[in-house]
Amino acid sequence: MSSFKIGILGAGIGGLTAAIALYRAGHDVVVYEQSKQFLRVGADINLTPNAVRALDGLGIADAVRRTAARPTHRISRTWDSGEETSRLEMGDTAEKKYGAPQLTIHRADLLAALAEVFPAERVQFAKRAEAIVEDAQGITLSFTDGTTDKVDVLIGGDGIHSAVRSAMFGKESPRFTGVVAFRAVIPADSVAQVPNLQAFTKWWGPNPESQIVTFPLNCGKDIFIFATTAQETWHLESWTTPGSVQELRDSYAGFHPDATALLDACDEVLKTALYERDPLPHWSKGHMTLLGDASHPMMPFMAQGAGMAIEDAVVLARCLEKVTTVDGIDEALKTYQELRLERTSKIQIGSRGNNWLREGGNADWVYGYDAWAIPLEAETV
Repeated sequence: MSSFKIGILGAGIGGLTAAIALYRAGHDVVVYEQSKQFLRVGADINLTPNAVRALDGLGIADAVRRTAARPTHRISRTWDSGEETSRLEMGDTAEKKYGAPQLTIHRADLLAALAEVFPAERVQFAKRAEAIVEDAQGITLSFTDGTTDKVDVLIGGDGIHSAVRSAMFGKESPRFTGVVAFRAVIPADSVAQVPNLQAFTKWWGPNPESQIVTFPLNCGKDIFIFATTAQETWHLESWTTPGSVQELRDSYAGFHPDATALLDACDEVLKTALYERDPLPHWSKGHMTLLGDASHPMMPFMAQGAGMAIEDAVVLARCLEKVTTVDGIDEALKTYQELRLERTSKIQIGSRGNNWLREGGNADWVYGYDAWAIPLEAETV
């Protein structure tokens, strides 16, 4: 067992992945979560092979696949003509090539699979940090409920509004992108006439902000719709805010009939504004560091937000795995940053540009990454 304590702020996908990997490596780990319990909220997410392989290394392969769907292909289609501009085989082909398939799953189901293998007593709920101070004796967290705790290492897995990030680098606000997103789920049998329902399909719109993405959920029984469009005035960030089904349909009225048939099947929709930040030049300060959206929040256009958080968590845990005293923490956090910064920055910028795989191309540099196998030295993406 290590002789120091690791705190993780945020029991999201990245935070729990890091917690499991660090705990299994013998570390004393505690997770602080601001919610009162795990809630079934959030978006349905796309786990590409790089993310699934990283999760499989935690021993949760069966649990993740229990409710997930397994898209057959990744298809690009043009918004008005319906022309197919690229088709990448996934399913068994991806598993043979990359060591894991693509899976699509509700965020809550993934969190449940992670929570199953991490000791429940090591997650402290209703813990919202209001102050974080580091000194020679360690890092002190003060929570809004009046309690405090002290750790030797603090990992910020607390999202785009990260309190750890603010403690490290000062408060700043993420930038509204001028893009909003609609989310809906419909039964697959309600749109049986639409081809390739069991594929991950991206309809490329007339401008970079406009797209419709669909993929199967719940072992293929449902279809998830994620659509984005430019809008200047909507700033609500909540993933649970109801939107207008008519507005959704009107926003994509000129799209191909295969796409509009999916929207016509929607009877309710959620709407949220999308925010981002620029890549950070460094993620660590003292014995505090960041992962996932706390360090590199990105647009959804490469479907790598969850994947990068999962990769971060595994690589960070590997860097800290053999550190047994506080004296080795600095070097471990430096190595973690060197291994991850270039890759995540490239994907963060690429997601903003929204042109990846539009006309095909090589996905190997993203999907072929193995967070458990990369050498623990500076990475080439």
